[in-house]
Amino acid sequence: MMTRAEKDVVVTSIKQIIEKSQAVFLTNLVGIPSVDSVRIRKSVREAKGHMVITRNTLFARAAKGTFAESLLADLKGSSAVAFAYDDAAAVAKIINDASGEFADIVTIKGGMLGAQKLTKAEVVALAKLPSRDQMLGTLLATFNAPVSAFARVLFAINEQKQGGAAPAAATENA
Repeated sequence: MMTRAEKDVVVTSIKQIIEKSQAVFLTNLVGIPSVDSVRIRKSVREAKGHMVITRNTLFARAAKGTFAESLLADLKGSSAVAFAYDDAAAVAKIINDASGEFADIVTIKGGMLGAQKLTKAEVVALAKLPSRDQMLGTLLATFNAPVSAFARVLFAINEQKQGGAAPAAATENA
């Protein structure tokens, strides 16, 4: 049994985590093997997130006055909460993959992305988005494409000049 002081420490800790996070995902991990639970929690940490499992009443107390209050207010049954500090899609993907791997046990119950409340379907849709790193890579490739094409044209012109061939003459229509 936790003492009042221990509960207050847990509530304060969870409140700080909520305030630092940009997204919150509600799930459960009760019933899966501990090795798999540790693996999932480690994956969430590697994605710059945090996963907490505690009593529902402590989640509700910690969420008062935060953007996650409506999500964590009236929890029923066993609950685990994943918090995303940086890349919400990456943490959602980990939770979604766990729900696929342990379909009978792990379920996605909902989430919050900033002040926006998310349904289970919206969390799954968020999980299917490419990660932040993948999106940045695609953006960088898009920015580099015109520059690369221009560099190839300049290189081809230089090759033609060095090879002694004259560049293709432009035709005039007069």
